[in-house]
Amino acid sequence: MSQATAVPSPIHATRPNQVAVGTIVWLSSELMFFAGLFAMYFTLRAEVPEEWAKWTAELNVPFAAANTTVLVLSSFTAQAGVWAAERYQAKRTGSIFNFRAWGQQEWWVLTYIMGSVFIAGQVLEYTELIEHGLTISSSPYGSVFYLTTGFHGLHVLGGLIAMLFVLGRQFAAKKYGVHEATTTIVVSYYWHFVDVVWIALFAVIYLIK
Repeated sequence: MSQATAVPSPIHATRPNQVAVGTIVWLSSELMFFAGLFAMYFTLRAEVPEEWAKWTAELNVPFAAANTTVLVLSSFTAQAGVWAAERYQAKRTGSIFNFRAWGQQEWWVLTYIMGSVFIAGQVLEYTELIEHGLTISSSPYGSVFYLTTGFHGLHVLGGLIAMLFVLGRQFAAKKYGVHEATTTIVVSYYWHFVDVVWIALFAVIYLIK
């Protein structure tokens, strides 16, 4: 299968377009959804503070911090892929160890791996908490913990699926042009969004006990 090659385009990939604007509007609605989850979290915390005192002690903060670091760093690799897309560079032009020569595909494969590591870490954390007796039905804290982190995890999975779509489309494309670059840019908006939301969740759930 032939690789996509860079071609000049009269339209700059960073120019606002309907797809980008639509994505931003949709992310605004997603922000309201997570705002509702935060409101639920703080409401239940005020109603049953003894549950928070009991179960927050079971959280593995260092592990969650390491997992958070992986997700945050994935935003930087995703953005590096965007910069490569804006110059219409689909793949690396030199050694795989020369990161400056990487194209959008290499940066996004790395981003995909880091996102998968985050999901795996979240599953491992769930397993340990369930072994300690915290389930979604065991207490109000369990319900709000799994709902907030679980819905976020589903959003991360959605981002990973979108990345596979982007990469698959680019490998199949005969030319790497504005459409491929635009798809990369709008999916990066979503990925940055889920990263920022997780930073807020991490601060609220793991740091503000």
